[in-house]
Amino acid sequence: MELYLIRHGIAVERDACISDEDRPLTDKGRQKTDKVAKRLRDMGLRFDMILASPLVRSRQTAAILKAANLSSHMQEFPPLAPEGNIQDWISWLETQRRQDASKVQCLALVGHQPNLANWAETLVWGQIKEKLELKKAGVIGLHLPDSGMPIAKSELFLLTSPKWLI
Repeated sequence: MELYLIRHGIAVERDACISDEDRPLTDKGRQKTDKVAKRLRDMGLRFDMILASPLVRSRQTAAILKAANLSSHMQEFPPLAPEGNIQDWISWLETQRRQDASKVQCLALVGHQPNLANWAETLVWGQIKEKLELKKAGVIGLHLPDSGMPIAKSELFLLTSPKWLI
């Protein structure tokens, strides 16, 4: 299985007038994310499903990926919020595999830093080392084992900032 961890695009700065959960993408953030999405599509990438953090900027990023025809299936996934837990996602993955292992072979998770980088480290090394940094609209690609627990058994094959994609 291929897993792509994608950080949301550039969002408006934190402000007392708007909650962190409601911060949208900026115009530049939308444009850059759209370029990344089109480049991924042009490389032949297609997700069986996109799961997105419930925060506005992540949902907007996921919608841009979907609009670029990278997937026809997108859903909000609360464990991708900043306080989310990788174990909740692993439980979801196990359920998906039990239902139909062939249903999801290429999955995108859209969320936040440091969570996504920490999840990648956990999947590759079995622990958080705080060594990976995922830039806004950046992508981490992982090969997960087809069955069993993916922690410390996954392989990193892509870590790129948007500037290398656009």
